[in-house]
Amino acid sequence: QLRLVESGGGLAQPGGSLRLSCVVSGFTLDYYSIGWFRQAPGKEREGVSCISTSGGSTKYANSVKGRFTISRDNAKNTVYLQMNSLKPEDTAVYYCAARQWTMCIIESRAYDYWGQGTQVTVPS
Repeated sequence: QLRLVESGGGLAQPGGSLRLSCVVSGFTLDYYSIGWFRQAPGKEREGVSCISTSGGSTKYANSVKGRFTISRDNAKNTVYLQMNSLKPEDTAVYYCAARQWTMCIIESRAYDYWGQGTQVTVPS
């Protein structure tokens, strides 16, 4: 059974850092590009970042560019999202998602498999 599990969320102060992890099971990560998305209360889900199967191509939303870094370790079946210089507007539930395609795209409709999410809170 294909499964994605996010972890690493929590409370961080403005300017602080968190590292999210997305551990996959039930499939070989090598063949899947991965995206990170987030949804704040009362807002639509938005794309944050994505990474291609090899890790050679990454994309970021303008709102996180220069602050967040996505990476992957296929041997560990894990994708990471390092979040630095956190802001209150980064507060949201963060989801990872997988699609069986080499290149990634920061578009939720392109992804077939989703995790349950992890809460990130940055107080103002």
